[in-house]
Amino acid sequence: MSTITVEASKKYDIIVEENLLPRAGEEIRARFKKANQIMLVTDDTVDGLYGGIVSESLEKSGFTVHKYVFPHGETSKTFAVMVPLVEKMAELALTRSDLIVALGGGVTGDMAGFAASIYLRGIDFVQIPTTLLAAVDSSVGGKTAVDLAAGKNLAGAFHQPALVLCDYSTLFSLPEEEFSTGMAEVIKHGVLADRELFDFIAENDAKAHLGDIIPTNLVIKRRHVMEDEFDVGLRQLLNLGHTLAHAVEKLSNYEINHGNAVSIGLVAICKAAYAYGLAEEDITDRVVAVLKKYNLMTECPFTAAESVSVLLNDKKRSGQTINLAIPKRIGECYLYKMDVDKLEEFYRLAIG
Repeated sequence: MSTITVEASKKYDIIVEENLLPRAGEEIRARFKKANQIMLVTDDTVDGLYGGIVSESLEKSGFTVHKYVFPHGETSKTFAVMVPLVEKMAELALTRSDLIVALGGGVTGDMAGFAASIYLRGIDFVQIPTTLLAAVDSSVGGKTAVDLAAGKNLAGAFHQPALVLCDYSTLFSLPEEEFSTGMAEVIKHGVLADRELFDFIAENDAKAHLGDIIPTNLVIKRRHVMEDEFDVGLRQLLNLGHTLAHAVEKLSNYEINHGNAVSIGLVAICKAAYAYGLAEEDITDRVVAVLKKYNLMTECPFTAAESVSVLLNDKKRSGQTINLAIPKRIGECYLYKMDVDKLEEFYRLAIG
């Protein structure tokens, strides 16, 4: 078992352990002695796999469990799905000492966390990630959101979880495409801040080493969250590859999943940064090779003009500039402020 402690506006533990779900109730009860009711939020796929195990564990620890199940997929991450969840919590008279537990991937965690941030002006919530992407990235750091018609994650709040329980045995049941989605974030972390991690996943089978890889990624995520909790500076480095990725997701109507979109964005930023004179090394071929090893897309199906039309709504834009995370070399990145009127020229160097 690995325990990683995040000290942000709220101090909380991340527990990484195989076969942790049957003990979820014990771990939560140990930290929330006054809680009576739990709203367990999950999607229809994860509910069939793990909803029963977690509900039983919570009930054994003395909680009254209510369940909110929604259709899986990014298209559910909307106000239309989240507002009925908040209404249900009010109907059940959950109090500020009660909890939301998010069981699932990034969509579940984002939506449940946002609901927790606004119900009674904020109650505690627990993240139980069941995808690699959520385990290494979205379950930690307090970013919660839903999507708007104009773009991804445009309505949300910073609301740190009170506990994260990562049972990586759940990741062995993931379809290969879903596992690959999470590997995009693992590879991104290697390019961003850990050359040894990048080399390790290039040379080894990541799935055989999750007990080591997940904590390594979480330490990287923790460092950036603790240095810049509210994403106004260095935490934006974690968006490496994501600026273009969010445009790709929206342009594809979310048919290209987050991991493949990040993969496409990562390749594009590596290639464009070197061609634009912002990177010391051309790492594109090495990055492409590792992404392809984990069956991720590397070619952007949209033009620079199409992509930039969406990028103008990016959250990292400030006035007429936008912060881009630029890879200087494997394991080292920096923030570069670019004028938005140069974005199309920049991305044309990579995606035409």
